[in-house]
Amino acid sequence: MTRTALVLGGGGITGIAWELGILAGLARAGVDLTDADLLVGTSAGSVVGSQLASGLPLEDLYAEQLEPADAEIGGRISRVALLKLVPPYALPGSGRDKLRRVGAVAMKAHAPGSIDRESVIRSRVPVNDWPTDRELLITAVETETGTFTVFDRNSGVDLVTAVAASCAVPTVWPPVAINGRHYVDGGMRSAANVDLAAGADRVIVLAPLPRSLSKKTSIRSQLEKVGPQEWSVVTPDPQALVDFGKNLLDPEKRADAARSGLRQSDDLVDELRHVWLDH
Repeated sequence: MTRTALVLGGGGITGIAWELGILAGLARAGVDLTDADLLVGTSAGSVVGSQLASGLPLEDLYAEQLEPADAEIGGRISRVALLKLVPPYALPGSGRDKLRRVGAVAMKAHAPGSIDRESVIRSRVPVNDWPTDRELLITAVETETGTFTVFDRNSGVDLVTAVAASCAVPTVWPPVAINGRHYVDGGMRSAANVDLAAGADRVIVLAPLPRSLSKKTSIRSQLEKVGPQEWSVVTPDPQALVDFGKNLLDPEKRADAARSGLRQSDDLVDELRHVWLDH
């Protein structure tokens, strides 16, 4: 039996909107990726993956992106903040050492829980319970040890909390406390964490931010490790990048990003139909 996986990468508020635009456009053209057997969500992708897995209507999700973003809290990854994240990766050590250093920076930048983000996440994912009819994986990084963490329905963590952890961008939002530990954005390990799709025959990756911090965790390297029969990686085209603007965490840009995803989907239908449907 063919197993399909939809991998949804990180990319801020505009990344959420663009992914939903892509998915809505494809579904209108008869290529419905929301029926994936496995959904892997990282950061922005954790929001979209949770929405899809929970059965929220795709057209409603897309339409919401075109409305004023009243429930969102804008943020910005400043140049100073980015510079703080350079040494943890540049210094020698294992991948886990580097992530532990990122976690330390995150904990120093914000006391856990210093900003109430739960209401924002709940406005995006208005359910607590994990889906039972398909597999959903949500990624994060534990700050204390640098351990890459994958939450699922057996983790004992409610869905909104897992998504909040995956969306906790270091130096922008505070780490999320779960059972005495603290977690930040799963994108600190990889832009999309495609290797979690191991065992899938057909894999489609939506990657608003396709670059990774190391070759080992790049989308291409992880796809080679997974080795699906058919695969495709979708990244923003030049117009989409313009529509994103310079700040991926700007709620005012989400409608532009959603429309851009819908537009870009027109160019993807044939390729993705072959990957997803041509058995």
